[in-house]
Amino acid sequence: MELDETDREILRILQANARTPFSEVARRIDMSSATVHDRVGRMEEAGVIEGYHAKIDPRSVGLGTSAFVGLRIEQGREDDALDRLRDIEGVQEIHLTTGEWDVMLRVTAEDTDGLRELMFDEIARIEGFSRSQTMVILATDLDDRALPI
Repeated sequence: MELDETDREILRILQANARTPFSEVARRIDMSSATVHDRVGRMEEAGVIEGYHAKIDPRSVGLGTSAFVGLRIEQGREDDALDRLRDIEGVQEIHLTTGEWDVMLRVTAEDTDGLRELMFDEIARIEGFSRSQTMVILATDLDDRALPI
């Protein structure tokens, strides 16, 4: 789908606050609510807008420890490993990467004991797992920056 400047402006508004009513979006870009609704629907169908969600502070729900985990997976076992990783509750993000690690994860756990359990009882037991490096996140300075649309 090719985006015009109006589509991009709608995306900027929704990216800043996905709960902005279509009537407010329409007012800001001088367009009817029905037209905004149609454009958003087309962008959703095309996969430009992947979804809407509430951003929750992990600590507020008892998940005080987060980490990045680099994984090395044996060649030919990647698909099976990814299937298993998707099923692990503490895995928040999975990224296929180049360089030293085949896969980079962002994980959350209640505390360091929970992180150890996640690593040794879940991730390290995945068939094809070769080795890993875990980097505990001490603090986050910038999270969820808007895309430069």
